[in-house]
Amino acid sequence: MKKNKFITAQEAAAMVKSGDFVMVGGFLGHGTPDSIINALADSDVKDLTIAVNDTSFPEGAEKYGMRGVSELIARHKVKTLHVSHIGTNPETGKQMSEGTLEVILTPQGTLAEKIRAGGFGLGGVLTPTGVGTDVANGKQVINVDGKDYLLETAMKGDVCLIKGSIVDKLGNVYYKGTTRNFCPLMAAACKTVIVEAEKLVEPGEIPPENVMTPFILVDYIVYGGEK
Repeated sequence: MKKNKFITAQEAAAMVKSGDFVMVGGFLGHGTPDSIINALADSDVKDLTIAVNDTSFPEGAEKYGMRGVSELIARHKVKTLHVSHIGTNPETGKQMSEGTLEVILTPQGTLAEKIRAGGFGLGGVLTPTGVGTDVANGKQVINVDGKDYLLETAMKGDVCLIKGSIVDKLGNVYYKGTTRNFCPLMAAACKTVIVEAEKLVEPGEIPPENVMTPFILVDYIVYGGEK
């Protein structure tokens, strides 16, 4: 176990290399580590593959208090996007239409299960969602007890960027409300896990039953102060 997991947002961004597969927590920006994403947007990194629920709102939507990965999209840092929907960010659709951004749309539950499978050491999951639609194109169909299922393969990443509502100095994480979303699943599915802490506490201050991502999964902590 590392004695000191603390790094700056800029140091976190430097751990992401061009061409990396990066998983980013968040639902319309809730649970996304904004400081790290902003530092990554300011870096020279490019050609990223990103897995995220959505691309949040475009630049100028600060009034909503949620930006998500929109800055990465706006600065053309992303080459391939695994996502559930893009309707809230016209820039994502524009780049997809222009052919400068590959968008792989995946049903939300299926995306979550693919990531969970990656973190749990599974090869994939069987789901009826998408059978008989364009979602099934190129995928193996397996019949179980007379019903068809799609084989959705596991998803793993190089770097995971998430945000914790409360993080202790060891790296145990608690997520408040819906900020939990994809974060625990992604933390289990990536080689390097970096959490941005909204509030930092001493070890033991988070009740064990409230730990949603254990410290053993967290490699680095970015802390910018309470909000």
